[in-house]
Amino acid sequence: MAGDRDTMRLVLAAAGLIGAAGVASAAAASHAGESRNLAAIAAICLSHGPALLALGLFGQGRLLGLASVLIAAGTMIFAGDLGMREWVGHGLFPGAAPIGGVGMIGGWLVIVVAGALWRRA
Repeated sequence: MAGDRDTMRLVLAAAGLIGAAGVASAAAASHAGESRNLAAIAAICLSHGPALLALGLFGQGRLLGLASVLIAAGTMIFAGDLGMREWVGHGLFPGAAPIGGVGMIGGWLVIVVAGALWRRA
């Protein structure tokens, strides 16, 4: 899945978007004072963006494709929910942050499975 060109393009686009959101959130947090939401968005995006970049460039197979989708969607939902809480005063939808968190964790666990099943070609 991640080896598929269209999926790779989407994963790389998500990596860029998430990385940019991380940098912007870090910059905003440095000027906003005590914003736990902005700091959390920055930390999550700046750690998951590079992982998605690596998965988009080097990941091959259905498991790593699934991991990419879970991490990208989870990060966007989680960070989006925190951003909405910060700037609008309410979240995306009830339970959005935990759902996004489960997506990210699930993506990392799929990477564990892919590593355990990996065979050198």
